Amino acid sequence: QLGRMIAMAAAQLGLRTHIYAPDDNSPAFEVAAEVTIAPYEDEANLVRFAKAVDVVTYEFENVPSETAAVLSAHALLAPNAQALAVSQDRFLEKSFIAGLGIAVAPFAAVSSEAELAEAVDRIGRPAVLKTRRFGYDGKGQMMIRPETDPIAAWEEIGRAPSVIEGFVPFEREVSVVAARTASGAFAAYDLCANEHRHHILATTQVPAGVSPETEAQAFRTARSIAEALDYVGVLAVELFLVTDGGSERLVVNEIAPRVHNSGHWTLGGAVTSQFEQHVRAVCGWPLGDAARLGRVEMRNLIGHDADEWEQIL
Repeated sequence: QLGRMIAMAAAQLGLRTHIYAPDDNSPAFEVAAEVTIAPYEDEANLVRFAKAVDVVTYEFENVPSETAAVLSAHALLAPNAQALAVSQDRFLEKSFIAGLGIAVAPFAAVSSEAELAEAVDRIGRPAVLKTRRFGYDGKGQMMIRPETDPIAAWEEIGRAPSVIEGFVPFEREVSVVAARTASGAFAAYDLCANEHRHHILATTQVPAGVSPETEAQAFRTARSIAEALDYVGVLAVELFLVTDGGSERLVVNEIAPRVHNSGHWTLGGAVTSQFEQHVRAVCGWPLGDAARLGRVEMRNLIGHDADEWEQIL
């Protein structure tokens, strides 16, 4: 669905899109000029696709790194393959962000029972055990509480290579949705306050209700990450807001190398939507105005929530 919204924004700018997806029922196909239905591992189709377009972008971070390498050899890929590789492995992502001097939760890699025991002892409880790859919306995650058997929790997520993170006692979850161009131009939308239910985004409110200093820090964090990755396109940085004695501080949770569900409010709530902004960035155009048009509350409709469309309207 993110590809669909990007394609619609591109069409409004007079651009044609070609969608490559393995799912023959992709919702993006309905609004694209051309489509290719093939696996991400099909090198011949990937090369044919790359040679047919001017720029390739992606709408989720679980595209195989080998796919990105093939595409990069034949077309401009934006965001680049490094952004994809960093964001699809939680340990690499945390290491990268911490290496920039940006606060993250304490973390450690887990690939054996011995490493798991050592990590739990060092980081303490409560903690969160997460698969390094392919987890989203709470999937591939287990809480390690004082009474939890860590090995049983690891069994629950298939003994996959994992990372254990110290639990952050946050007041709320916030996110920055921003864009950067190849020339280094940068624009960020106002900080979003996000409420999750069952690990899935339920509502987003803008403004986020934080101090101007905290919001400025969030923007600096997003810009530092984008510049370190030489990022081109829209990205989201999810953060925890921690309050301590009346002061606010931010801890980065994760990054998403794509348009983001907490940025959907920009479709009606900002001068330029995140989808148009992404198209502008990857095509090398000037970025649009990211100004907010008013106070915004977005409700995220997931699955059967949309069946209530008549009552909602």
